[in-house]
Amino acid sequence: MQFKIALLAAAAGLPYTALAASGSGVSTRYWDCCKPSCAWSGKAAVSKPVTTCDKNDSPLADADAQSGCNGGPAFACTNNSPFAVNDNLAYGFAATALSGGTESSWCCACYALKFTSGPVAGKTLVVQSTNTGGDLGSNHFDLMIPGGGVGLFDGCTPEFGGIPGAQYGGVSSRAECDQMPEKLKAGCYWRFDWFLNADNPNLTFEQVKCPAALTAISGCVRQDDGSFPAAPSA
Repeated sequence: MQFKIALLAAAAGLPYTALAASGSGVSTRYWDCCKPSCAWSGKAAVSKPVTTCDKNDSPLADADAQSGCNGGPAFACTNNSPFAVNDNLAYGFAATALSGGTESSWCCACYALKFTSGPVAGKTLVVQSTNTGGDLGSNHFDLMIPGGGVGLFDGCTPEFGGIPGAQYGGVSSRAECDQMPEKLKAGCYWRFDWFLNADNPNLTFEQVKCPAALTAISGCVRQDDGSFPAAPSA
């Protein structure tokens, strides 16, 4: 991973600078319903851990509640689904693994992902990192997309009784999204409407200040969040 010096207050003559992670990366997709790793306390210097929900999608106050993937009550909230801002910009959440970093550096950080391959080339998705995974590669963003496949862990069966789609890759058509739980349908449709059913497109990424629209959902703001360039907006 390259590091880009963000001169955040140069116009005002201030000396403060910040290191914004940037580089080239890859993407995959998933939705496993599990409690995100950044929802546990003590992962990073943040306002509070990522909000989780019970199986009825009601927010939980206990950051140490066990994951639904391990028999506990905590699941990913359905509002962690991606959503379009306009035809070329969307916001969402992702599990990440960045070369040279750890959860302490990426938990609740936001990244502007500009896709460089496939039908979404030129589009930008701003994600907040809420999770990681032992099966992720270097500079890897695993995008949270309902119906994207549960992958290694399946919290969707205890939460919803199961959801459609293959373990890896998820649903194969927009019509299958009709079979998703009601609160996950919009995020599933997003994959085919805004994301154009892109299959793991390549990307470039740059760390940015989190949009309020994302932190209002996750409840998590990094203490250094204000050090980074503003995220793309409508």
